[in-house]
Amino acid sequence: MPLRWEILHSEKLVHIVAEGPVTLKEMEVHFDAIMVADAMPYAKLFDATHAEPIYSDADVMAMGARLSAYTATVASGPLAVVGLTDEVETTYRRFINVSPSKRPARLFKTEAEARAWLATQAKP
Repeated sequence: MPLRWEILHSEKLVHIVAEGPVTLKEMEVHFDAIMVADAMPYAKLFDATHAEPIYSDADVMAMGARLSAYTATVASGPLAVVGLTDEVETTYRRFINVSPSKRPARLFKTEAEARAWLATQAKP
């Protein structure tokens, strides 16, 4: 599976790893799993180092709409994305632009940098 995640309730963290082509469908399944597990307020560490984002403009808008529905009732925790490619950076920026969440979000080159930043963010 190109997208896997682990919900660490004790750390209030969701660790997501993307490898290979990631589509809207995979993102929807992951969003739903996080919501059902009551982990939306948790910090998210999204490792997209080996991801190949495959999203159309319509897909990005659909992700934004889904998140709007979620964040209307539940706050979303900080988001740290790790990725080096232009493709990942472009996808990250598009996602942040359509996301209704006011959470802190940053793009990092290494997981260590991302974890250090997340450690400075308030816990839910």
